[in-house]
Amino acid sequence: MPLPERLPEPRVPDPRAAPRLRWGVIGTGWIAERFVRAVQQNTQQSVIAVAARNAERAAAFACAHGLERSHSTPEQLASAADLDVIYVATTHPAHLPMALLSLQAGKHTVVEKPLGINASEARRIADAASQARVFCMEALWTLCLPKFDVIRQILDSGMLGDVRSVLADHGEWFPSDHRIMDPAQAGGPMLDLGTYPISFATWVLGPPLRIQAAGQPHRYGVNGEAAAILTGADDRLAMLHTTIFANTPTRASVIGTEASLEIDGPFYQPGNFRVRSCDGARTLEYHEPAIAHAALHFEAAETARCIAAGATESPTRPLADSIATLDVMDEIRSQLNIHYPTEIGN
Repeated sequence: MPLPERLPEPRVPDPRAAPRLRWGVIGTGWIAERFVRAVQQNTQQSVIAVAARNAERAAAFACAHGLERSHSTPEQLASAADLDVIYVATTHPAHLPMALLSLQAGKHTVVEKPLGINASEARRIADAASQARVFCMEALWTLCLPKFDVIRQILDSGMLGDVRSVLADHGEWFPSDHRIMDPAQAGGPMLDLGTYPISFATWVLGPPLRIQAAGQPHRYGVNGEAAAILTGADDRLAMLHTTIFANTPTRASVIGTEASLEIDGPFYQPGNFRVRSCDGARTLEYHEPAIAHAALHFEAAETARCIAAGATESPTRPLADSIATLDVMDEIRSQLNIHYPTEIGN
């Protein structure tokens, strides 16, 4: 199949056209700041309130971002009658209790990735959302980006031919006092960084049949690096890598029998990619501004459109896909003897 004259155009609707919802945020950290800023600058969504266990921090966050109010407990925010949807932006071990709090209060809920620290937690969240009959989604913003809608069309069209393999990497360096170095916070690269290559591979190839993992520890008591080969149907392969020892290219590729897809790093953020024919004779390029986390608003707009349509899940990131990603991560961690303290008793 020869390459077409041009790549498809993204079909993602204008985020400003998404129906306006009233949002509350649980958590005041790095990702919460960037999410709120992106939503305020690029959508008609209304972020009204924030909650944190530290009342002073919540008040400072509300003041910094022009929110109507802050709450000193997540329970107060979850019970607020003037909120439509809650964004859980806590550290990883708190995703499960905060998501359950929001869902059991009858609130539509978006949970920062990963949905839980393991597949068991993710299933508990999915079950709670089903029982409450409200919308729930993992905030895997990557798949909501215009770039990834174009990639979705490329894969669906068969432009690459028979897809045989995926390569993906994500490595970052962090200072010693970062929470990723803390075993009690489910530290190590798996949840923060590994989510991206693993979710990308399972999105392209589906859940694997076999997993082979290798890794090495970090001197701060967490896993420092992990690599895995995932083998799927018809021996399709994914070669994945994540590390906190150093910054890496963070690129990704999908290799087919007719063409390959090469995504510049960081592959999971807005940016460029190309489709190259296997003989190298033709290349099609996609370009977009590399605005990094300023594009977090696309997941908020996706949420608003789904809720307005009466959906309880997003077709872009169904909960089953979030669980499938965590199933793979659980197996990799099992092979590498990586355990998180808060998993006891789940």
